[in-house]
Amino acid sequence: MPGHGRARADSHLELPVVEASQAVLEASDFLPFKALRHAPWAMTAHIVYAAYDQTLPATTSAKVIHEVIRGHIGFDGVLISDDLTMKALNGALPDLARASLSAGCDLVLHCSGKLDEMAALFAGLPAMAPAAARRIAMAAAAKPATPQSFAAEQRHRLDELLAEALPRAARA
Repeated sequence: MPGHGRARADSHLELPVVEASQAVLEASDFLPFKALRHAPWAMTAHIVYAAYDQTLPATTSAKVIHEVIRGHIGFDGVLISDDLTMKALNGALPDLARASLSAGCDLVLHCSGKLDEMAALFAGLPAMAPAAARRIAMAAAAKPATPQSFAAEQRHRLDELLAEALPRAARA
């Protein structure tokens, strides 16, 4: 969140930069996320959205998290970073984790499976913020849909959103 659609690079390998204007992003790219803003969980993108923050990717940008994800999109669920070991991010894992949490992520994701990295990461993290604990409790209490009905419902909703957004994007 808030989307990889306009990225021209793979954030596993490098830091993508999206140059679209706020008006274009809000009228098209952010619409699916706005429609799903009541989901219990979402993951940040390691992408710079230059219209909001010229240097920091969404994962470590307080402006993108607060203004776009929490504000414009209206998402109040658990916000987890994408994997901190992806090449889109530079720096020591504890620093990246603190930057992500400070920007507004509730949790950080570490996927390499390297025990020494996990230990360094854990040692450098602050206590969980009360807002994060509240969101996690809300997500845990949410009733999950059955996989089949959820998939069918979401496919239908995606089709509706695309039908609505694509004409707008063509006009932008």
